[in-house]
Amino acid sequence: MFGHLPQWAVEEVPGLRGLWAPDILYFNGRYHLYYSASTFGSNRSAIGLATNQTLDPSSVNYAWKDQGKVIGSSRADDWNAIDPNVVLDEAGQPWLSFGSFWGGIKLRKLDPATGKLSTQDETLYALASRPRSKELPGAVEAPAIVRREGYYYLFVSFDFCCRGAKSTYNIRVGRSRRVTGPYADRGGRPMTEGGGTLVIEGGGRWAGPGHCAVLRTKWGDKLVYHAYDAEWRGTPTLRITDLLWDKEGWPTVSPPPPALR
Repeated sequence: MFGHLPQWAVEEVPGLRGLWAPDILYFNGRYHLYYSASTFGSNRSAIGLATNQTLDPSSVNYAWKDQGKVIGSSRADDWNAIDPNVVLDEAGQPWLSFGSFWGGIKLRKLDPATGKLSTQDETLYALASRPRSKELPGAVEAPAIVRREGYYYLFVSFDFCCRGAKSTYNIRVGRSRRVTGPYADRGGRPMTEGGGTLVIEGGGRWAGPGHCAVLRTKWGDKLVYHAYDAEWRGTPTLRITDLLWDKEGWPTVSPPPPALR
């Protein structure tokens, strides 16, 4: 999409070598692609936006246009502006969730006209976090919010990615009647207090499943995520599995993770 790193991102994040964790959503007549600009383990980070009228590369209207910075964090902030995910609420209003470690998962309202932050509501909503100490680094990141049958479901990743077959990533979920929360897990524990019902965890060949998205289709829902192939040198691999919903409205995969069998 980009022939080179956006100049604004290079200036915003010293040492920037690449962009990651894109999220794309169509609203207000354009495709909006949000992306992360950061260096590993730092919260001097930013989320940028690129837009396009079409995803058809043969169209005369096909052109990704970088719109620049949406939000940024610095070492003075107790949050990290990476891992963007956008959801439309019941009124079609877009909301941006994001976050990695530090103070956890946050949410900002967006301006539908620009795809940038709303000036009408500047609240930084807290959605999920985990206890932190020298031994507990508050490992939660990569939010994905899905609206279904009167609830908003917040999927997050616990623990550690990027360690190959030794990765401990696992996917958790909570839900709320409002996009801004509060979110709680199946047992009622708030996600801002470390709550999160297990959806899928590593085991056997596939280690560290995480950073998921939910694809909703007329044939059923799919959970899309990455995991590390323990039988092939811990190679990161795209995985897709059926996402099912039980009679109480909670998601699970088929077959369910070992802890839920």
